[in-house]
Amino acid sequence: MANYSTYTDNELIALWKEGNDAVFREIYLRYDKLLYLYAYKKLRNREESKDVVQDSFTWLLNHRNEIQLSSSLSGYLYKTVLHQILDIFKHKGIIKRYVESGEYYIELDSPEADYLIREKDIATLIENEIAAMPPKMREIYTLKKREFLSTKEIAGQLGLSVHTVSTQLKRALKHLKVKLGTIVFVLWILS
Repeated sequence: MANYSTYTDNELIALWKEGNDAVFREIYLRYDKLLYLYAYKKLRNREESKDVVQDSFTWLLNHRNEIQLSSSLSGYLYKTVLHQILDIFKHKGIIKRYVESGEYYIELDSPEADYLIREKDIATLIENEIAAMPPKMREIYTLKKREFLSTKEIAGQLGLSVHTVSTQLKRALKHLKVKLGTIVFVLWILS
């Protein structure tokens, strides 16, 4: 099986529209968690959020030849999820309250909106994984990445050896890389 993780979204869509079904797996893996977080923030219901994401991917599968991207794949997927969410709100009879709040308005075809949505979702994903770390690892990681302390300063502050702090930092980074996936992890490290 070919590795499509280095392909751009546009390359993936082009291959998929040409009939390469294997690239759909990469599209799914790339956006499944981010779309779920986006849906969950709006719906506050795990099952509905999962269903919305699955329905969006199912729609994408069934309408391969009809897809016309005016901006980016991620923007298209977020817009698809948002339309499904609005359908749910409409069905529940609360669309009026949702519209009045002004939260629904976003120009999803703009690259800036796409970037901001993704950045926010990635930040939430990272924060959840940091919170899930063992307490000592989380404390060391926080001192290093948020307080910008050196390994030696952390060791002195916590009464630990420099080696212990270094080991905990390596484990924390490995934890994040495993949980977030290589692409999200690298993007986060570089930001």
